[in-house]
Amino acid sequence: MLWTALYFPDLPLSVFARAGTGRVAAVVSSASHRPDVVAANGAAKRRGIVAGLSIVAALALDPEIAIHLRDERAEAAALKSIALWAGQWTSTISIEPPAVVLLEISACLNYFGGLPKLLALIDAGLAALGFSGIVATAPTALAAGLLAQAGQAIAIEHAADLESRLTALPVALLDSARPVLDTLTGIGVRTLADLLALPRDGVARRFGQRLLDEIDRARGLQPDPRPLFVAPERYHGQLELPVPVAEAEALLFAAKRLVVELAGFLQGRGAGVTRLRCDLIHEDAAPTAIVLGLAATRKVEHIVNVLRERLAREELPDRVEAIRLISEEIAPLPGQDGELFAGAHCHGQNGAQWIERVRARLGDDAVRTLDLHADHRPEHAWRYRDAASASVAPLPADAPRRPLWLLPRPRPLGVDPASAQLHLLSGPERIESGWWDGGEIGRDYFVGSDAQGGQLWLYRDRGGEWFVHGIFA
Repeated sequence: MLWTALYFPDLPLSVFARAGTGRVAAVVSSASHRPDVVAANGAAKRRGIVAGLSIVAALALDPEIAIHLRDERAEAAALKSIALWAGQWTSTISIEPPAVVLLEISACLNYFGGLPKLLALIDAGLAALGFSGIVATAPTALAAGLLAQAGQAIAIEHAADLESRLTALPVALLDSARPVLDTLTGIGVRTLADLLALPRDGVARRFGQRLLDEIDRARGLQPDPRPLFVAPERYHGQLELPVPVAEAEALLFAAKRLVVELAGFLQGRGAGVTRLRCDLIHEDAAPTAIVLGLAATRKVEHIVNVLRERLAREELPDRVEAIRLISEEIAPLPGQDGELFAGAHCHGQNGAQWIERVRARLGDDAVRTLDLHADHRPEHAWRYRDAASASVAPLPADAPRRPLWLLPRPRPLGVDPASAQLHLLSGPERIESGWWDGGEIGRDYFVGSDAQGGQLWLYRDRGGEWFVHGIFA
């Protein structure tokens, strides 16, 4: 087995900062009667504010610093969101609170092109999510987690290479060592190697067997069963904004973080979203719900582009303090065969995505398409259809010619085609229909050409009168 650990040392700050740009100095405060700084962003650190400093001292250094009260529930929710997103890499995922997500990746390495390429994809994905993490890989889950928490972003693929790296780690990283850490330090035990150098029986009697068992699990000498993360049936993500926002377009940066999470969830399920709801949560008003109807997709840029068009149309009743994204409907995405010419299959997909963007900008009812209708009468042989559900049916190979432009009403010619200097190219095609609904017609249709070479669709009715009904492109 091969485990990759994602450790987030700044998770208390990331749950607040990932929706912003990080330019404003911000810290997370502990919830106590004498609060201190739990985490600080880069702008705050440049002012000398670091973790462990009291909030009073931090305010003395920068009176305008943004202070967030630590939210452990939000941190737990963030770990679940990361696990949900990581389902695109592997289905074997475990969460280790308070700040570690573990991925078993041995089965997916070939698919993603090997370990270096997979780790590069994970790093890039975490940056897109707005999280700063340390990624470490080892043959055991516990070893990968310990290496990451020690700040060692390394990849160890073979058990033979693990021992020297593992035993050099501080013993303080072990959960079972923390209650007796002062005693261990007092007898000179600072690393796992120092502890392993002591007699095992004596360590077990004095410090408990759990300490040795934890080391053995990290070394792969004992099994290490872990509860696996089970993804929900649909995506539900929420992001608190650093400060309330009054303009809809300013929400797009934060919304994209959620769309990246959604794309990872969909990738893991081999699906695309067809109905997506974006709720804008206000300070003193009911949430504004934006519903997007999409052709099944998980492309981040396309979803963001459609959402951008909809946000540009919204008039907010109040400032927005959070964004919620919910995948109301998803559908499997069919696999695609290889193409001889790259991109040959994309034209239809790009057309559907263009329609979705136009509908988002102009409104759902502003964009329609034409569809064939089973009626021989030309003026009744088509229908408007919702562009979101449109499908193009191919015409039969032996279908008669029809003009691209059909006049709203047939225009009387007044004379016969020869007198109007029209030359008949083909016809007649007789159409007699509509007796059942009171719209009966009896016409002989011809294709004619005028003096300039333009082609017209003509017909002669039962009374012998000639009409122009359409123009060929």
